[in-house]
Amino acid sequence: MRAPAGAATRTETDGLGTQQIPADAYWGINVSRALDNFAISGRPISVYPDLLFGYACVKQAAARANAEIGALDATRAELIDRACEDIKGGKLHDQFIVDIMQGGAGTSTNMNFNEVIANRGLELAGHPKGRYEYLDPNDHVNRSQSTNDTYPTAFKVGLILSIERLLAELELLERAFRDKGREFAGIVKVGRTQLQDAVPMTLGQEFEGFAVTLARDHASLKGAIRCLREVNLGATAIGTGIAADPRFVEAARKHLAAITGWPIVTAPNLIEATSDVGVFMQVSGTLKRSAMKLSKICNDLRLLGSGPQAGFNEINLPPRQAGSSIMPGKVNPVIPEVVNEVAFAVAGGDVTLTMAAEAGQLQLNAFGPVMAHVLFENLKWMTAALETLRVNCVMGITANRERLAHQMTSFVGVITAFIPHIGYAAATTLAREALATNSSIADLVVASGLLTREQVIELLSAEHLTRSGPAH
Repeated sequence: MRAPAGAATRTETDGLGTQQIPADAYWGINVSRALDNFAISGRPISVYPDLLFGYACVKQAAARANAEIGALDATRAELIDRACEDIKGGKLHDQFIVDIMQGGAGTSTNMNFNEVIANRGLELAGHPKGRYEYLDPNDHVNRSQSTNDTYPTAFKVGLILSIERLLAELELLERAFRDKGREFAGIVKVGRTQLQDAVPMTLGQEFEGFAVTLARDHASLKGAIRCLREVNLGATAIGTGIAADPRFVEAARKHLAAITGWPIVTAPNLIEATSDVGVFMQVSGTLKRSAMKLSKICNDLRLLGSGPQAGFNEINLPPRQAGSSIMPGKVNPVIPEVVNEVAFAVAGGDVTLTMAAEAGQLQLNAFGPVMAHVLFENLKWMTAALETLRVNCVMGITANRERLAHQMTSFVGVITAFIPHIGYAAATTLAREALATNSSIADLVVASGLLTREQVIELLSAEHLTRSGPAH
């Protein structure tokens, strides 16, 4: 990347030659080359601050570990530590400019960190940027490390942060559905299977079901976090730990655990851990499952609120905006719709990640950057989708009580409640008669002499019709 014409520059050199770097830039020649090579998405890695935080934690842990085992002097380790603390606190994020889409298994991202940390450390020590004889991106910041162990470790730390944020929103949405379940507990309605009338239930039971299915996803995502705490830091290039003191692995694990506050563990086989990306597939698959279930709930909300005159019209979704530029008064279910769209994107991202996981070869999978892009973006979008569904839709849903009551008075499906007492064949005959004559099921059952009026009233009570129990 060329410095702007007339701008002050500094000269940096690598194995491929020399380049002029903007004098005020914290990044260096490796980032400059990456900017030339990977002008793909137009989006820098800084769009995912959780990844930046994770990488800063890893570099900080490595510096502390190197100092502890005597692989790095205390002065340089302290400068690296302070620079990492700045990044964790939100500073210098505008210096992380390599594209989220990059070849090289994340080397450009790792070097972006090495260079920014080195130049910030030089600044803290009172040296000009680029004076790497005092603090070098490779020899000091990257000591005892490789992209191949720092990138996946930082990726995992960042994912845990993103998933915890998602879980907080998921729990709030679950609670919102439970609140609606209690609010709608006494409202009897028609249950449906295959879009056909089935048997009675309460609207409260329907919304409670939404809450329960979200709670199950909460547990699955918690399980994914436990798997993400296993890292390969100290594996260096392929898992053999080459160029690192054998003591570094445990020292780095210990310091990373202290920095994050999580029970970080080292993978039992670092060669396997360096080549395997199964945990990222697990996270993606779990997220996709959650997204598909959430999308199904949104489909139900759109159906239940459809109409208002020619649809189900059982619930009222909060009106958020005008629904048409030509049809006056039309209001669309825009919040469930946008959540559907996020779910579709999550499913597509899972396909991308699966293909990237399969494409790994021998001792390394080179496609970590696209996996990181998929997961951080999907987690970000899902978290926002959960919030907008809760705040802008679920909390404001009301029941159309008159409509539901009218449906129940003419609902032939209540005949199912009589089957244990009059038999399937008699119930079928009476149901057909009720549909053909538009008659009341209750009156037909009493007229048949199979049950008394008192028995019919008891069997048609809301408590009897909607009691909980195993489905048949």
